[in-house]
Amino acid sequence: MTIAEVAEQAGVSVPTVSKVLNGRADVAVATRERVQQVMAESGYRRRGASAPRRRTGLVDVVLDRLDSFWAMEVLRGAEVEARRTDRQVVLNTSQNDEPGSRAWLDRIAGRGTDGVVVVVGDQDPDTAATLVALDVPVVLLDPVGGDDPSFATVGATNWAGGLSAVEHLLSLGHRRIGIVSGPPRLSSSQQRVDGYRAALRRADIAVDEDLIRYGDFLVGGGHRGAVDLLDLADPPTAIFAGSDMQAVGVYQEAARRGLRIPDDLSVAGFDDIALCEYLSPALTTVRQPLARMAAEAVRLAVQEPRTEADGTAPRLELATDLVVRTSTAAPKA
Repeated sequence: MTIAEVAEQAGVSVPTVSKVLNGRADVAVATRERVQQVMAESGYRRRGASAPRRRTGLVDVVLDRLDSFWAMEVLRGAEVEARRTDRQVVLNTSQNDEPGSRAWLDRIAGRGTDGVVVVVGDQDPDTAATLVALDVPVVLLDPVGGDDPSFATVGATNWAGGLSAVEHLLSLGHRRIGIVSGPPRLSSSQQRVDGYRAALRRADIAVDEDLIRYGDFLVGGGHRGAVDLLDLADPPTAIFAGSDMQAVGVYQEAARRGLRIPDDLSVAGFDDIALCEYLSPALTTVRQPLARMAAEAVRLAVQEPRTEADGTAPRLELATDLVVRTSTAAPKA
């Protein structure tokens, strides 16, 4: 029996079962007894702390799509760290699965693994429960992986990155600055918007909600956001895109309107993928160390991350920094 099955029979969540197994005090007595009864009746046995885990020599990396420079950077970093520990990366993608399918989870459960690095965007409760039930270390790679406290997480300083990008645009003299962030359900996307808001407040500039748009971190989302922003009666003189791919969408819409970058419109991105240097003009962006983030996620998974004193899994945040190129300049008078 798995932890997920214990939770289902006891009528509780998987994290609650985990708390009971770890002897946490923040579980009601009646709930604890019900969980313990189910485990006793089912013969559930947890793998002992001293019991060695069977080594497979594999580390699974799960992505929702592969058609981006972002994914290639993640895979590059994961492969380097896996090779350093004498393991091989197994690539899993949900891109061609049926909506709501968890086929990749079934594949992992069927063959075993030394650890799982999850980079898919949405973590529904059933997926989280099944990941716990695998009884192998799981690490979520932010910004796409979410921030479930049940799992170790590796991310970047998204808030600080958003702040630095907008402060750069403010320093050039821009006052009407638009933003096209990623999906609003993702914490990384919201943190970049929060950094945007903080930079404006520090400059004593009121936040105009009309200048805030959300996309999908892909070219199409950036294009749609740019259309909305540039259609405003008082359009922005600069746009901060929540990803470099969305910045490409902003470039496309600017070109369609005959706007020159940066003469008519300044554009900044986030990620610093290889494409940035080859755009014309080269893209000013916030660099997050994607390859190193993936390498750290693999390292954590292989080492089996330890739970913090408050019961939550560890979270590692790597620093971002601004890379100024030629897509940003002072606005026209």
